[in-house]
Amino acid sequence: MPDTSTGSKGSKGNTATPSRRTVLAATAGVTTALAVAGPAHAASPTPDDRKLRALIARMSLPEKVGQLFVMRVYGHSATAPDQADIDANLKEIGVRTAAELIAKYRVGGIIYFTWAHNTRDPHQIADLSNGIQRASLTQPRGLPVLVSTDQEHGIVCRVGEPATLFPGAMAIGAGGSRSDARTLGRIAGQELKALGIRQNYSPVADVNVNPANPVIGVRSFGSEPDAVAGMVAAEVAGYQRSRGDRQVAATAKHFPGHGDTAVDSHYGFPVITHTREQWNRLDAPPFRAAIRADIDSIMTAHIMVPALDDSGDPATLSRPILTGILREELGYDGLVVTDSLGMEGVRTKYGDDRVPVLALKAGVDQLLNPPSIDIAWNAVLKAVQDGELTEARLDESILRILRLKAKLRLFEEPYVSQGGVDRNVGTPSHLRTADRIAERTTTLLVNNGSVLPLSRRTHPKLLVVGADPASPSGTTGPPTGVLAAALTELGFTATALSTGTAPSADTIARAVEAARKADAVVVGTYNVTASSTQKTLVEQLLATGKPVAAVAIRNPYDVAQLPAVPAYLASYSWTDVELRAAARVIAGRVSPRGRLPVPVQRADDPTRVLYPVGHGLSYGSR
Repeated sequence: MPDTSTGSKGSKGNTATPSRRTVLAATAGVTTALAVAGPAHAASPTPDDRKLRALIARMSLPEKVGQLFVMRVYGHSATAPDQADIDANLKEIGVRTAAELIAKYRVGGIIYFTWAHNTRDPHQIADLSNGIQRASLTQPRGLPVLVSTDQEHGIVCRVGEPATLFPGAMAIGAGGSRSDARTLGRIAGQELKALGIRQNYSPVADVNVNPANPVIGVRSFGSEPDAVAGMVAAEVAGYQRSRGDRQVAATAKHFPGHGDTAVDSHYGFPVITHTREQWNRLDAPPFRAAIRADIDSIMTAHIMVPALDDSGDPATLSRPILTGILREELGYDGLVVTDSLGMEGVRTKYGDDRVPVLALKAGVDQLLNPPSIDIAWNAVLKAVQDGELTEARLDESILRILRLKAKLRLFEEPYVSQGGVDRNVGTPSHLRTADRIAERTTTLLVNNGSVLPLSRRTHPKLLVVGADPASPSGTTGPPTGVLAAALTELGFTATALSTGTAPSADTIARAVEAARKADAVVVGTYNVTASSTQKTLVEQLLATGKPVAAVAIRNPYDVAQLPAVPAYLASYSWTDVELRAAARVIAGRVSPRGRLPVPVQRADDPTRVLYPVGHGLSYGSR
């Protein structure tokens, strides 16, 4: 139910559409200080630094420290989350709700996660955003909160259906259209803005030159620096420039480049051995392009690059990298946000009390999601009190944070409306656009004997088997079911059988028996390795003599492990929009148009390329 409370004990939910009186009362002091003379224009001028500095001068030191943090919080509501989320907040953060987090630490930003139960549905998300803003704006000298999330699309997506979900970065790279990348940013930004999410940690600017990369992979646009740079710039333009108004702040990540690592920085400390010349040639171009595109924020990487800084520190804590290269050499003066401070890559060398202080000394502005906000917040406070950090250094970062909030018009328009959700989120035109873009990304890698397209007249009965990884957003899939349903809608009789990423002998036997009763088999593969039992599954399906078409639902590199498969597609992710497009290609409703944005090496000799960048078949080609 709607609620007009400001976070008092026992309140129920958040107001979806606060009254104009409520908004004006909450923001009166700040808005007056930032008022700009003259009528409103399509793109309102950013308040000058003098007015922002006047705001900073009125802030207490604890308030300044809080502005630097972007923190997670559990719950669908700012004031009345479920009891399980209250318990999780008490255990991890020491508060019950988002409103209490803001009151205690005066955080400048909050990040939404699916697993934190922040993103149930669009109307709830808008209510949560309004509750967060209200909780902050009703504090003494209250400031609007910069709400953020990781809405990369593809395999990393926090806001799910019925919002519009697009293909991920490598799929967009396969489509090769900068216009599509710009359209993705424009529509996704429009929908995020309607939900009250104003900082998106996307696009990924890493150049994926290592097929073994466990953390980037299909989150990258590809392996060619110039192609990645073009896509990054286009997506940034879509997010930030539509209709003359800043929709959301885009974030290029992960500086100085996470594309050539075999270690996941969530769980280890990657070392990238590129020379300075290699870094300039391979890693830097997308970040340079993002800066030229007026990117609002850049996220750091928890990686060590000895050629850029031989101290042994991760880039997140490296002054030579963040200040020397990013600020001084590349000329970037926007916001710098850390990757999550709970990741192992930034915690290997220093304790959780030192990491936020060292990040600020390196040149960071926003401290994202520390494992303990209490330890991190107090460490920064103490560093200022002890003279290790100056208050002027904090003011420098706070000025950048407030500049961005002003640019996004959060001082004038902190709240969103339920009507805005209905007008902007998951509209039929947006969904149709996502479908059309997805059709331009599906890549046909192999089609021996013209197995594809399948005809519903000659092969009416299909079996769809394979891996069913969890939905990136918690709202799509399972992949086998989505493919089967889409093929059935296209006139086939398709049956789904989930066999998983490591099918057992019994599972394989059931799949083979089902295949014998079908006219053809579609199998979804997921990160196939030399020892994967997915290979056994596919080999035994091939042995039935039935036509087999495979779809690599994540990495296109799967095709190298299964050279006997006569027809192989790459969808680059397993969200519904990509799988439905693959089904239309399988059925021949559309011709495959995607082209590999990365090379695929041979499985038996990784020094040799099996399929080069640009490879992709159309129907009738070989």
